[in-house]
Amino acid sequence: MSVATELKDLFTKNLRTSGIYIAFVLIIALFTVLTDGLLLSPVNVTNIVLQYSYVLILALGMIMVIVAGHIDLSVGSLVAFTGSVSAVLVIREGLPWWAGLLAAIGVGILSGVWHGFWVAIVGIPAFIVTLAGMLLFRGLTYLTLSNVSLSPFPSEYQQVAGGFLNGLLGGYGYDLFTVLIGVFAVVGFAWTQLRSRRARQKYDQKVEAMPMFLAKILVVGVVVMWFFWQLATSRGMPIVLIILGGLIITYHVVTTRTVFGRHIYAIGGNLAAARLSGVNVKKVNFWIFINMGLLAGIAGAVFSSRSNGAQPGAGNMFELDAIAACFIGGASTTGGVGRVTGAIVGGLVMAVMSNGMQLMGVDQSTQQIVKGLVLLLAVAFDIYNKRRAGASR
Repeated sequence: MSVATELKDLFTKNLRTSGIYIAFVLIIALFTVLTDGLLLSPVNVTNIVLQYSYVLILALGMIMVIVAGHIDLSVGSLVAFTGSVSAVLVIREGLPWWAGLLAAIGVGILSGVWHGFWVAIVGIPAFIVTLAGMLLFRGLTYLTLSNVSLSPFPSEYQQVAGGFLNGLLGGYGYDLFTVLIGVFAVVGFAWTQLRSRRARQKYDQKVEAMPMFLAKILVVGVVVMWFFWQLATSRGMPIVLIILGGLIITYHVVTTRTVFGRHIYAIGGNLAAARLSGVNVKKVNFWIFINMGLLAGIAGAVFSSRSNGAQPGAGNMFELDAIAACFIGGASTTGGVGRVTGAIVGGLVMAVMSNGMQLMGVDQSTQQIVKGLVLLLAVAFDIYNKRRAGASR
């Protein structure tokens, strides 16, 4: 296949997968112009990572829930509840900072077990179960905190979401460690892409032309190195980015290289066929919600660390941000379609829009209107693609 043909397909046949990346670049360019370059300054790039990491963590779990044909409306309240449990143990009871982190994650897992039981075992639709969970966990947050905020956390706890690794390997005017992390990321991406290409060639599957393949590696490499250079010249490597990066890699592997991941797509794509194929639907659904609870617990710990305390109203609308990230990133409203990388890019689209509008001084009401319109357009685009694919058959 020629390069010209592949470029044409990129903007036509493959627009469903490539569209989010094209839109992401255009949104960055737009807000860079509107903010006079402030959006891409080293300090602001670092702030975007710190401010929206918890939404990206939630999106990792939400994409698996949505692909399986479910929805989870409780994660915002669960973030607040897990953070409140951590705050009570560490701030009020004086337990070590790490005990608060473990407690937040443990409560998240137990909450996932609770949801998994009602969805997978009892058979109640996830929409109803998690709607009840949204109310339940918000009420438990109020009870746990006695309707008052708790702060501050010890400095060690604050480092989870606000700390940096800087100066480990030196560097003059920049952090060498952060730059090397970027180099390793680019090399790892190039290696995995090359292995995937060779595997497809081995089984006589279609692969992109070599110039397109090399161009993809080059573009991704330049973007990644620019991103890590911005971090290196600001405050160094954020600890929360290491946590987020580890989670992204883990869940990308889980969803693309494991039996459990394939079962999730099978359930969301065709539930009846999945059952006839021997997929244990109840077990898979049960673990999907346990996993969502785990990630909500991690997000709760990260958010409470970032805000240096716990508030009864914390986590408000987080579930909608996570859901929007998945749909903007290409997930289908009917299940069976969606990728971890797409959800992360969708979350970054939301983050860049929010951050850009804040830099411009746009009021909160207008920001909500813009987010709502973007989500609506993303779902409309998904429906349009499905109709076009059906008409071409």
